[in-house]
Amino acid sequence: MNRRLLLPLFCCVISFSVAYAEEEKTEKNEFTPVDLSGHFTQSMQKKLAEYDNPSLPPGTYNFGDVEFELGKGIIQLGSLYKEECPDKVTKIEVNHKLKALHIIQGTAFGGGPNVPGSKSHVQDDTRVGEYVIHYDDKSKAEIPIVYGKDVRDWWFRKDEKEPSDSKVVWENDNKAAGRYKCRVRLYMTTWKNPHPDKKVVSIDYNGRKTETAAAPFCMAISYEK
Repeated sequence: MNRRLLLPLFCCVISFSVAYAEEEKTEKNEFTPVDLSGHFTQSMQKKLAEYDNPSLPPGTYNFGDVEFELGKGIIQLGSLYKEECPDKVTKIEVNHKLKALHIIQGTAFGGGPNVPGSKSHVQDDTRVGEYVIHYDDKSKAEIPIVYGKDVRDWWFRKDEKEPSDSKVVWENDNKAAGRYKCRVRLYMTTWKNPHPDKKVVSIDYNGRKTETAAAPFCMAISYEK
């Protein structure tokens, strides 16, 4: 090949590589954890008390390609079978504009050993709570928590489906669950903010303590800028 043609071709390749690298850098998502530590209602140690191989110590984790920060506790809400926990937790501080929220969550009770026909079983499409988003202009938005769509019992049998609108991002074994031929898992729900131009001031986390057996819990939240 003629040397005069090689130089422009080489320059073209270099320019394309730099442009691609810049585009990849620009498109990389930024995730920021929401601090839940002032709102914990149950210790992580208690939640994970009977693991054969203790896991999930406090630290940074990547679930479903999203970065989360796990602390020493979780926000465990109450239910008909978890009366000691609150029905809601309010004013979880955010104070940022965001494109999306990513939530690691699940429920205690509802499925797993709580088979259809038992009092602690929860039917699919049952609303078990919601996250209420408070914007800086005093308006609000809701993120529903629907059993079978967004969450299921974190104890699960092999034949149980995953939530239709959330991802299973972690699974493990638990001595207590194992006695009922179950394992444990966590779900990640992603919510696209319909108002990314507004600052999200805070989040309220509500359950249905007097209405359902399912007790929702939130382990971590990250927002996407």
